[in-house]
Amino acid sequence: MVVTKDMIIGEVLDAAPETAQFFFEIGMHCLGCPHSRGESIEDACLVHGADLDALLDRINTYLAGQ
Repeated sequence: MVVTKDMIIGEVLDAAPETAQFFFEIGMHCLGCPHSRGESIEDACLVHGADLDALLDRINTYLAGQ
């Protein structure tokens, strides 16, 4: 699985729940809220002022090692 900026956070968490740690690390503690079920990773990073490329790199590096 390769995670992209257009993917919905909820879909990523459904497929790989262990990736929640990377969202938590950048301050996205609202993973249980309704927005995470319909918001893209890119949109969430914009709202939270997070570095999109760094988040995707961390998640994809982790998943590649699984």
